[in-house]
Amino acid sequence: MHPRSSFKAFLEVVKSRSLPWKDFEMDAIHSLQLILRNAFKDVETVDVNPNAIHVKLSDLKIEGMQELEAVTSEMVRLIETATVPILAVDVDGLVNGWNTKISELTGLPVDKAIGKHLLTLVEDSSTKMVKRMLDLALHGKEEQNIQFEIKTHGSRSDLGPISLVVNACASRDIRENVVGVCFVAQDITGQKTVMDKFTRIEGDYKAIVQNPNPLIPPIFGTDEFGWCSEWNPAMTKLTGWKREEVIDKMLLGEVFGINMACCPLKSQEAFVNLGIVLNHAMTGQVSEKVPFGFCARSGKHIECLLCVSKKLDSEGSVTGVFCFLQLASPELQQALHVQRLSEQTAVKRSKELSYIKRQIRNPLAGIMFSRKMMEGTELGTEQKQLLHTSAQCQHQLNKILDDSDLDTIIDGYLDLEMVEFTLHEVLLASVSQVMIKSNAKSIRIVHEAAEEIMNETLYGDSLRLQQVLADFLAVSIYFMPTGGQLTIAANLTKDQLGQSVHLVHLELRITHAGGGIPEGLLNQMFGNDIAISEEGIGLLVSSRLVKLMNGDVRYLREAGKATFIISVELAAAHKLRS
Repeated sequence: MHPRSSFKAFLEVVKSRSLPWKDFEMDAIHSLQLILRNAFKDVETVDVNPNAIHVKLSDLKIEGMQELEAVTSEMVRLIETATVPILAVDVDGLVNGWNTKISELTGLPVDKAIGKHLLTLVEDSSTKMVKRMLDLALHGKEEQNIQFEIKTHGSRSDLGPISLVVNACASRDIRENVVGVCFVAQDITGQKTVMDKFTRIEGDYKAIVQNPNPLIPPIFGTDEFGWCSEWNPAMTKLTGWKREEVIDKMLLGEVFGINMACCPLKSQEAFVNLGIVLNHAMTGQVSEKVPFGFCARSGKHIECLLCVSKKLDSEGSVTGVFCFLQLASPELQQALHVQRLSEQTAVKRSKELSYIKRQIRNPLAGIMFSRKMMEGTELGTEQKQLLHTSAQCQHQLNKILDDSDLDTIIDGYLDLEMVEFTLHEVLLASVSQVMIKSNAKSIRIVHEAAEEIMNETLYGDSLRLQQVLADFLAVSIYFMPTGGQLTIAANLTKDQLGQSVHLVHLELRITHAGGGIPEGLLNQMFGNDIAISEEGIGLLVSSRLVKLMNGDVRYLREAGKATFIISVELAAAHKLRS
């Protein structure tokens, strides 16, 4: 049979077979080698009659060379277009074959690979293995499914080495001498990456679960058939049973059960409930922590919370369950007790505060009614001013009583009002709230502000500004020495925003004698201290209100006196009068 006929018959056979690509390529190479060798043998076995030898030899040379050329071309095409990596070396180990697939995987072009020694192209960790496989193949011993790693080059060098599973095929000449080795490979880089990651995760899991660190909770588990497959050091310490004593025993019945179990349960109902929880987890149902009690080896009864979760393999199939126990330590029990007391105290104080607020509103309503009745009588200018100041204080008190959530102010989410007012009326209302305290300490309050500033028509939240000033005045007087002087100064500048609206920058200075406010209280005002006092919460709220007005608060200490500097932004309808 001619080589072309043999090759056609070979193609028909391999088309009818369902082989993996790697095995198919190996069969193809072996078969094509046999075809080539048989073709040369056909030339050697022709009729040697002297009368016909020259004619026969001439005809066979031409026909044989044509057929061999066709078969060789098919073999080259088969190797070059293969979807698996194929490379070949000569007897010296130098690369003389490098197909498109391996060039694509490694980033090394064919012209750069040809002539290089194979051992220079593989990873150092694989050199010994590849050298052994090469030596065996050159001696005619072909190995299969050998795994090694080969280097990457160029743009693919950052991706790391390629992992291959290789079959070695010895290349022979017509005299059956090995003249090289052809390697047909399968790229398993992706699978190896997954397996390496799985190995790392499995190692991390074992390192965590089997760690004797007291922070690791008691953990046990079962496989899909209910046999105990996990029992960590924390479980050994808790129950008194060693890992080797419970592993491969039935979790329900032998480890946890009613009679003759390692860890007896208190009742049949507890046994049934444990089985239900485990079955729910096995079927993928998420369960909450459930109370769980059993007896340890020492006879001590253990009460804890049980949390069960399913265990999955790489394909997502359930292979068992993990069980975690949560124990309430004495420290945790004490912390929970303190937390409950704190919550009860907070609820109690909240109720007390709600009661006080409701009780304040009743007499406040009476004061407001009395004020309105007085406004209907004949009053002098000074009396009307006093009533107006009283009304401003009442409005401020109503607004403060409505502040049910201080976090809204502290976090900066409070909505400010925009009303018309003068600085004069705000200062009068603020000062009136500290007059009783200042008179008791013989403290004189002095105003240092131009009349045009005091009477300028401003727009903003006058009641919140009034609340801020009253709080800073009160704390200043509290820490002042008796018989001192407190000075209030004001400065106002404008930026024009349009034809009729101006942005007002108002700065107020409250200067008082003495050493000033304690540093700890100032830290509370700026939110730098977690433990906050009653005075501190007032200053903190006032500083946040100032910030909501696009301003800030500073506190300066000088020799023998200290100053609050309060700056806010307001609006004005017209320029300052000259």
